[in-house]
Amino acid sequence: MIIDAHVRLGPGRSAALDVAELTATMDRLGIDRALVAPGEYATAWDNRGGNDLVTAAAAASGGRLIAYAVANPWAGAEAVAELARARDRGAAALAVDPALQGFDLLDGLVDPLLAFARDAGWLVYVRTGTPPHAVPLPLASLARRWPSLTFVMGRSGATDFWIDAAPALRHAPNLYADTSYAPWDTVLSEFARDPEIGAGRLVFSTDAPYTAPTAELARITDWPIPDADRAAVLGGTLAGLLG
Repeated sequence: MIIDAHVRLGPGRSAALDVAELTATMDRLGIDRALVAPGEYATAWDNRGGNDLVTAAAAASGGRLIAYAVANPWAGAEAVAELARARDRGAAALAVDPALQGFDLLDGLVDPLLAFARDAGWLVYVRTGTPPHAVPLPLASLARRWPSLTFVMGRSGATDFWIDAAPALRHAPNLYADTSYAPWDTVLSEFARDPEIGAGRLVFSTDAPYTAPTAELARITDWPIPDADRAAVLGGTLAGLLG
């Protein structure tokens, strides 16, 4: 089974993706399921509209799409209420973006959203790679504060902060690396050969529409690792995390 850990549906600043294009790409590449998050505008501002878009898409997909919920933590109790509304519409995970939403991972602002995710049994996707707030090491510290939650390090710090991704993974055992953008012969292989990380801590992601999904999948299928490790990266690990 191949599961794409993160795509964004809807319009963005430089790219957009709709359900028809996404499902056509999944069919062409043999991707069985994908976790879908709202686009950039909806993540930052129109949380309700974005959540409605992805939960409707998931409900109509026959199980192929799984919806992330978003809520800007600056909204406080209203943000938590929006997550509850999205959960009632079928959302099954939380996506946050400190750069788009304008908060520091460690200042406590996002904690009510994380408490909701913990109680709901959701994993938490956090996009990284944009300083000063959306980078791997603060995320690892946050993950250590919330040991009962599972965190996915979106983009694994790509690109300037790849160097911090492995130390972050070693620091927080409940943190998983996203494979998007990462070359297998350097970044991914460093993760896989590290005895404190290993291929079991990596989850496949295309991060569409910002990448070429064909290339993202080929990077994992071309990677010379044992078949069992490849199966875990492509979907086995994430399937377990999602239950």
